[in-house]
Amino acid sequence: MSTTSTVSPTLVGDGAHVSAAAAARRAGRRRIALVWAGRIGLAAVVIGGWQAFTTWGIVDPFFFGQPSGIAQRLVDLLQKGTEFGSFYANVWTTIQEALAGFALGAATGVVFGVALGQSRYLSDVLGPYIKMVNAIPRIVLGSIFIVAFGIGVLPKILLAAVLVFFIVFFNAFQGVREVDRNILANAKVLGASQLQIIRHVIVPSALTWIIASLHSAFGFAIVGALVGEVLGAQSGLGLVIKTAQNQFDPNGVFATMLVISVIVLGAEWLIGKLEHRLLSWRPPAPTEANSL
Repeated sequence: MSTTSTVSPTLVGDGAHVSAAAAARRAGRRRIALVWAGRIGLAAVVIGGWQAFTTWGIVDPFFFGQPSGIAQRLVDLLQKGTEFGSFYANVWTTIQEALAGFALGAATGVVFGVALGQSRYLSDVLGPYIKMVNAIPRIVLGSIFIVAFGIGVLPKILLAAVLVFFIVFFNAFQGVREVDRNILANAKVLGASQLQIIRHVIVPSALTWIIASLHSAFGFAIVGALVGEVLGAQSGLGLVIKTAQNQFDPNGVFATMLVISVIVLGAEWLIGKLEHRLLSWRPPAPTEANSL
């Protein structure tokens, strides 16, 4: 007499699915570990080589600084401040200018990009003027703003806003032009108003382009604020860098640049969170760019 055991296909399928999910999680954790190992290893090679070359005299630390000197200078700035007041106050001044310029430039860039992207007439009329203004060197604009509005906060905000505006504008403009015309036609057939089309069709469709521009836009907002502070300011990280440069203090320049890099990376992380929230409806694209 023989007995036959049967296994439910459903249980087999569920077990295979669980195993595949566990393997995917392990692969994801392994990849993250490898990425961080590569990042830390690269930083160790660059910083270690820099320190070694300056110590051995291959590279002159008078011109290029030294990692150990940069670290010490950063500690001095955080503890003792600058001749323009607390280092934290200077950091906050630059952050305020960059944030205000970023918000102003992004908002106007989206509005003008969406408006000109929809209207060929407006695009044909205003397009040449926008390109002309975009061709003006930013340092010239900064000088104009300094002359017109003094060395206060406003010129830095305006210069940061100009840099952000063109990045966001061109991406929003192209994003609107890339909207599926069949979807627009269907929305009009269903009786949607122009405002409803903009709100529910055009802006969501162009949002991928707009968010993509924001990743680099904040960095340009910081650059605009710093350039304005170098041209003329009473406080800010740009002024700290300019003073360190005038005093032949490369360690002070690099220490301040390190702080700026941390600020930009923090802003990039926040923008990434915003992107995931606003574009949660979008299926993830299997590209390497999304994993950076």
